[in-house]
Amino acid sequence: MSGRRVVIADDESIIRLDLKEILIESGFDVVGEASRGDDAVELVRSLEPDLAILDIKMPGVDGVMAASQIAEEIGTPVLLLTAFSQRDLIQSARDARVSAYLVKPFQREELIPAIENVLFRAHQEQAFANDMVAPEASGAAEDKIQTRQVVEDAKTLLMRGGLSEQDAFDFIQKTAMRERLRMRVVAEQVLSGELTT
Repeated sequence: MSGRRVVIADDESIIRLDLKEILIESGFDVVGEASRGDDAVELVRSLEPDLAILDIKMPGVDGVMAASQIAEEIGTPVLLLTAFSQRDLIQSARDARVSAYLVKPFQREELIPAIENVLFRAHQEQAFANDMVAPEASGAAEDKIQTRQVVEDAKTLLMRGGLSEQDAFDFIQKTAMRERLRMRVVAEQVLSGELTT
């Protein structure tokens, strides 16, 4: 998957070191590190990574506040790592539009799939946004939801035929680009049986 530039922020240097090692070994490019939440926001703003991984408890601005700023101002997906799993923190993270939430101590086996999932969902969101060809202001949100549902249905059908979720999505997106069609049109062709892999 393309888009593997990551900024990491944790006030514990040993955690940052472990995280960086895991990411680099897994093919990610760690483009920036911070020990404070406010520094993390600045790094994401200047470096424009594909993902930010933040601890919750940091000096300056905490991870939830930093995630909220990043989502609001920059739109970079955020994965939160924390030693705390209280319900109110999880709700705060959701309110801040955090893409994923992992409790420390994390294992490589759960961290990397969580990151891949966040990046895949961000890739889908971008594709759906690109698929909207100058819609009228009214009804645009509804059209986007309907497009997403049709694509999800087509993706499910392709997955039943043996494709992975990523391959099914790629097939729809690449066919749309090649044929100069909207993804929704291609998805409808998959659902009607007109188009197969």
